[in-house]
Amino acid sequence: MAHWLNDEHTMIRDAVRRFAEDHVAPISERLWEEEGFPYETWKQAAELGFTGLPYPEAYAGGGGSWLSFVIVLEELARVDCAIANSLMANSSVASLLSNYGTDAQKRQFLRPILDGTRIGAIGLTEPNAGSDAANICTKATLDGDEWVIDGAKTFISNTGTRITGPVVIAAVTGARPDGRKEISSFIVPTGTPGFGTGRKLKKIGWRASATHELFFEGCRIPAANLLGERGAGLRQTLAQISTGRILIGALGLGILQGSIDRSIAYMKERRAFGKPLTEFQALQFKVADMATHAHAARLMLYDAAARKDAGQRFDQQASMAKLFTTERAMEAAHQAVQIHGGYGIISEYPVSRAFGDAKVLEIVEGTSEIQRMIISRELLAG
Repeated sequence: MAHWLNDEHTMIRDAVRRFAEDHVAPISERLWEEEGFPYETWKQAAELGFTGLPYPEAYAGGGGSWLSFVIVLEELARVDCAIANSLMANSSVASLLSNYGTDAQKRQFLRPILDGTRIGAIGLTEPNAGSDAANICTKATLDGDEWVIDGAKTFISNTGTRITGPVVIAAVTGARPDGRKEISSFIVPTGTPGFGTGRKLKKIGWRASATHELFFEGCRIPAANLLGERGAGLRQTLAQISTGRILIGALGLGILQGSIDRSIAYMKERRAFGKPLTEFQALQFKVADMATHAHAARLMLYDAAARKDAGQRFDQQASMAKLFTTERAMEAAHQAVQIHGGYGIISEYPVSRAFGDAKVLEIVEGTSEIQRMIISRELLAG
C-alpha cells in the first residue's frame, strides 16, 4: 500500500476495480458502438455508493473524501472513461447543489442524483461561449413568481437519457453597474415546458456518455429554482471548476494506467521476429515512460485532492495536475496504439477507444492552453 493511502482508500480501489472489471469491461465495446447510456451500470454504481461518495450523508451521500472519489474515477476510467465521465459530470451538479442550494432544493434535486435515481447535468457551454464563460447569451427574465429562460447550450454531458435531471444552467439575468453581464444559476427539471433536448452529438471519445444540445424557448421555472444568490452564477461555477479539473485529471490517470496495463499484457503475449515484444528495447522504453508519468500524475492528483479535503487552496495544483495528467494520458494512449500495431486501430480493442477518450480530456474543464494561462498568471503574480 502506498504511504499516502490508508486502508479505506485501498478498500475503495479494490472494490471499484472489481466492479469495473466485472460489470463495465464486458459491455464497454457495445456501449462504444451503440453510443448507449449504461442504465444498469449506473444503478449498480449508485448501490455501491460511488455516485454520492464525497457528499453529505443527510442527502444520500457517502460522507467520504475527495481523494477517495478521485480513486473511484481513476479505476473506472482505467476500463471505460465514458462511464467515469458520467459520474464526474453528475458530481459537478451535485457540488453546485450541495454548496449553494437551500435545504428544500437539496431534498428535491440533490438527493436523487446522489442515490442514483437521476443523473445531473450542468449547462454552461454555449455555441459561442466555451472557455470564455462570461460570454454566455442564454437569458432568464423574472416574470412575477417565475423565471422565463430563452437560449441554447451545447456539449452538455448526461443529457437525453430517461433519468436526466435536473439540469443546472447559467443564464444572464441583467447587467452589472460596470456593464458586465449579471449571470445567475438555475435548476431546470427535465420535462419543463419550453425546455428541449436537441441532437445527440457525435464525439471521437466518451461515446457512452450522452451529450446533447439543449434549447430553452419561453421555459418557465419557479422563482424558487434560482440557485444561490442572483448574480452569483459565474462565481459559483468558477468556484467548482478547480475541483472539476482534479476529477478530469483522475480520468486521465485512469487512461494512463489502462494504457500501461494493456501494453504490458500485449507485449507479453505477442511475438515478432521470433521473440516476444517484451525483449524489444524501443517498446520497453515506451512503457517505462508511461509508468514514470503515471506515478508523477498520481502524486500531483492525490496532492491536489488532499489539499481540498484539508480545506487548503488547491487551484494551482489542480490546474497543474489536469494539464500534466491529460497530456500524458493522450501521449500514453498514442503509444499504446503504436505498441498494438494494426490491432490498436480496431475499435474492439480498448486501446483504440481510449485514444479517442484521451483527446477529449485535453479540451474539457479548461483546455491545456487555459491551464497554462492560469498557472503562469499565479506564478507571475507572486
